[in-house]
Parts: sequence; structure tokens; C-alpha cells
Amino acid sequence: MVDEEALLAQFTARFDQDAEHAVTAQTDETASDETQSDAEATFDTDRFLQGLDAIFARHTAASEAAPYLEQAMIDAENAGDEAGLLTVLNETMGFYRSQGWHEKNQWIVQRAIELALRMGLEGTEIWATTLINCATAMRAAQHYDQAEDLYTQALQCAENVYPPKDRRIAALHNNLSMLYQETGRPEAAERELRETMRVLREASDDPSTDIDLASSCTNLALTLLDEGKTDDARDYADKALAIHTAARAQGVDSAHYAAALAGAAQVRFAQRQYGEAAGYYREALNLIEDRYGKDTDYWRTTEENLRKALDAAKTAGQSIDEPTHRTADNPMPNGMELARDFWKQAGKPMLLERYPRYAGRIAAGLVGYGSECFGFDDAYSRDHDFGPRFCLWLTDEDYAAIGESLQRDYERIAAAWRAEHTAPGAPHSPTTPRAQGATRRDGVFRIGDFFEGITGYRKAPAQDAPHEWLMLSESTLATATNGRVFADALGAFSSTRQGFTFMPEDVRLSLISRRLGMIAQAGQYNLPRMLKRGDGPAAMASIHEFAQATVSLVFLINNPASVGYAPYYKWRFAALRRLSARMVTRLADVCGQLEEVLELASAACFADADSVTHAGSTGPADSVDSAQVSPADRVHAIIEHICAEIVGELRREGLTESDETFLEWQRPYVEEHIVSDAPCLHSL
Repeated sequence: MVDEEALLAQFTARFDQDAEHAVTAQTDETASDETQSDAEATFDTDRFLQGLDAIFARHTAASEAAPYLEQAMIDAENAGDEAGLLTVLNETMGFYRSQGWHEKNQWIVQRAIELALRMGLEGTEIWATTLINCATAMRAAQHYDQAEDLYTQALQCAENVYPPKDRRIAALHNNLSMLYQETGRPEAAERELRETMRVLREASDDPSTDIDLASSCTNLALTLLDEGKTDDARDYADKALAIHTAARAQGVDSAHYAAALAGAAQVRFAQRQYGEAAGYYREALNLIEDRYGKDTDYWRTTEENLRKALDAAKTAGQSIDEPTHRTADNPMPNGMELARDFWKQAGKPMLLERYPRYAGRIAAGLVGYGSECFGFDDAYSRDHDFGPRFCLWLTDEDYAAIGESLQRDYERIAAAWRAEHTAPGAPHSPTTPRAQGATRRDGVFRIGDFFEGITGYRKAPAQDAPHEWLMLSESTLATATNGRVFADALGAFSSTRQGFTFMPEDVRLSLISRRLGMIAQAGQYNLPRMLKRGDGPAAMASIHEFAQATVSLVFLINNPASVGYAPYYKWRFAALRRLSARMVTRLADVCGQLEEVLELASAACFADADSVTHAGSTGPADSVDSAQVSPADRVHAIIEHICAEIVGELRREGLTESDETFLEWQRPYVEEHIVSDAPCLHSL
């Protein structure tokens, strides 16, 4: 059967391995047809699978698959056909996952595991397949600990029952890499992907034309991009294209080629080579249109990415399809590139020469305050606190031994680097008081001191301390978890940093509930009342609160462990635009609608009641007359459209069963999923 979610994941080059009709073996305990009477119920597994395939083939899965699967479970159970029932449960897991029915899927997962154990399948290929499907369902539900445990069990089983060069082992490593990527562990994701590629190379008759290996190269390129390793990411993105080119020369035309093109475009976009990115996106779009048509999420996502690349290329004055280089008008790399160059060419050699015993214990990178840590710096950022810099993070023991001397050496190489790499006549970027002394942004730090300076905590609060998590603002957590780590062999810094990345699920749900309340209060309730009262300043304040709560909600819905936290107000919309440009982002089109609300805010709050505007293209096309409407009416229509989209997403996530679009009434449904009874997590 066609797994639509797997197709989407494959297109974005982050594909799952799912068993497709894999659990079909009969056990010795299954009665043969000859021992059953004509009156006894029977279950035909092949017929079940054919019927399911037919539902997907006629594109009616949304309405027909669920009742078909539920009836099949009943039929298999009535027939006493445990093997058939296990097949149905495995297929049901995949379908429920594709629909976002994660809560319903928990019961299916538990039942499948219990049934497989009762059938004595532990240690068999069918056991491995069932574990893979269960793990993937748990990962989709964001139950990451359970998913990791199930994947690990599946891998152990697979390595015992599959041949060493079996591609299913490679697929399992790929699945683990996806889990690590989603939980903010790019280094672990990179490790699993490299193992995936090792297995595929050994399994392949010709690695130079192996499409699975090409997909893994694209996956690794995107993972390296998340780690800030843009040069390495480009190398692997180009390797994927080379494999596809060689395969196409031999007549192998794979749908994954579009994913490879989109991956290459994404890397080039990150490198600010927008013209090249647009060329690759355009080619990917043409392939998708030929293969799937325009009425697909694949086409719409890529078309939007192409538009953004074209806009960026136009703004940057870059021609399409042409490689771009730094020019005399823009000779300086961005702050993160500058930091990485400074580290590689001066910092790392200094550590190896002066502190060889400690070099492997010191973490280096750029994290914390400053636009370059978020990747938002530009020419305007260079007027203060800008220049080559990085941080060195030490354990308390190592800092006591070498901290002060290492700081002096850092200051020495920083001065020398600036003198050597600053062009004559280039404007000086002064250091402001807020970036000096105890609040300095670079140099040598104790790990605990560094995080305490940002959050007030030397390490993240305990997972069972929700009141402490709620005292940490999202912008504070964003500052503590942004940037890039260039080196951390010891892992002490990354471990502490990841502690702040994993907000407890109950806290995330509580914050979602709070944001729903503020969106309803400010945007749906108070804004119309303030407008009726003619209180423009209060109406403007309501729009501000609505926008801030909505931006926060988008990040929370997408899970900060995967996409990061919403930063402080200055960079919130830049971060939201970047998040919305990512493939498979939930509520991706909310950004454009919010921007239109803010564009109309002044006219809506302070203009005459008779003023009119034209309905824009980013908002709800069907909710207002496409002719002229008042700015206030347009703002109201967009807000209601955003709220309806939020409800739709809550339903897809299994967080509500209600269609009510006044978001205050959605809060109890969300809070039903909070496990802890801590009062601070629940609304009054």
C-alpha cells in the first residue's frame, strides 16, 4: 500500500522505513481451512491487503480506511487468526500515524507488542518489523524515549535475524537518525546516518548509482546543515546529485531525485547563494509537477521555497542558476562563518599547541547573545559588538587549572586575528558595556557559569519541576540553545545545553493552553470590543498581544526540541519566517497572515470607520468579500481564519476533539493531556 506520510518524508529526504504488508506469516497454531467448519469465521489476510490497497488506489483513504481497518481487526479476532490480526495492527499503525491520530495509536502499539509476544515472535523478522512500526508511531507522537527504546530493540533484533548487508538495517539506522534530529541531537543523527551509508555501500552492487545511498547523502547534508557544517553539507548534497545523475544515465528515474534537488537548494539557500538555490528548486518543481501534478503538498511546498529563493536572489542582486561569491560590497562572511573560520584557523591550533592535555576536553562554539548566534546578522549588525569571536567552555576542574591563562591566550589570538583580517579603512565595531565583564559574549567560561549567566540556572531544571520551567521565558531558552557548537569531544557542554532544549511535555502543553487563552482574549474578544469603544491604543495593544501569543504557539506546536524556541521580540518574526520556510512545518502559512494583520493594524485601530482596503492573498479567501472591506473587518477575518487553522492542527495532533474556534474553549481539551497534577500547569 502507498504510505502517504512516507512519501512526504521521502520527498523531504527524511524518510522512514515502514513495513509494507510485512507481517503476513502464519503461525503453526493457525488452523487450516480443512479443520474449520463452514460456519466458523475466517480471515483472509491477502484479501484484506488487496482491499486496503484498493482504498488507497482510489484516493478514498481519508473516509474509508479507518472503518475498513477497524472491521478487519474485529474479523481477524473473531476468526482467532492472530497472525492476520497482527498484520492489521501493523497496517493500522501506519494509517493512524499518517492521520495524526497519535493518542488512538498508543493502544494499537501496545496491542501489537502484546500480541507479538503472546505469539512467541520475539527475536524473529516479524518481531523486528513490528518494533519498527511501533517505534515510528511513537516517534510521530513525540514519545521520543519510548521510540528510541523500541528502535534500539528493533536494531538488536534485526542485526541477529537479517544478513549483515541487509538494507533494512540501514533503514533502521536512518530512522534512529531522524529521531535524534527531532530531539535536538544532530551529532547522534550524523553518526547514525554515516552508519546507514556504510551498510548501503556494502550492500550495493554499484554505490555510484545507488538511489538509497543518494537519499542518505541528502539526509546527511541536511543534518550537517543543522549542525552549521555548511561546506560539508554541500559536499554531500552534491554527492547525492552525482549519484542520481549517474543512475539517470542508466535509465533509472527515481522520485527521490526531486528530494536531492530540493536538498541541494536548501544548502545553497543557507549559504546565501540564492540564485543557485532558485535554479535547483525550479528543477525540483518541474519534476514534481511531471510526476505528481500541482495538487500536492510536495508541489506547493517547493513552489513556495522557489518563490522565496527568487525573492532573496532579487534582493541580493544575484542571477538565477549562477554560483555567487562574496563581492567588494559584501566582503565579510556572516558572524557564524566568521566565528568558525576564527576557531578553525586560530583557536583550534592554539589549543593543540598550548594545551594539548586539555584540547580534547574543551568545547568550542558560538552560543548566547547576539544576532549572529541566531543567524540573523546582516550589514546593520556590524555597528556594535561584531567581529570574530567564539566561546570556549570548560568543566569547573579544567577551568581551575587553565581558565585564566587560556583567557589570556584567547585575547591574544583574537587581537592578532582582527589585526590580520580587518581591511584597511574598515569601520570599527565598538564593544558596548553590555558585552563586557560578567556579561561578555566570548572567551573562556565555566560551563555552569555560562548557562547561569543566561538563565539563572547552572543546568536545566529537573523534568519534574514544572514551576521552574515556567519561570524561564521562551526567549531565554532560545538564547541558551541557539548558535552552533564547533567541537565538544567530552560532551559536557552539549549535554548541559540539551537539558534546556527538552522542555517537559506537560510544560509545553500548559504553555500551548496559555497561548490559546491569550489568542482568544486579545484577538477574538478584546480587540473587537476596543474597536467598538474607539480606543485605538488599546486595540493596538490587543493586536500586539495576539501576534506575540500566536508566534509562540507556532513554535510550541512544532515542538521546541525540534525547531528551537521563539526568540525575543526583535527576532521573533525573522525566526517565524525561517521556521515557516522549512518543509513540513505545522501552521506554516500563519506567518504571512500575521504580517498582514500587523500591516493593517494602524488603519484598523486609528483610521476612520469608512476607510477600506482590498482583501489580500495571504489571508482567508472565503471569509471576506474579495472586493473592498474595512481594515478592521479584514483583520477580524484573518484572526478568525488563523484560529480555525489552529483548531485544525490541534485536532490533527490529537489534542482536541472539538471544532470550537473560540480558542478559550479549547484549553480544557489540551489540558486533559497533561499528566502532572501540579496546579501551576492547569488553568484556573
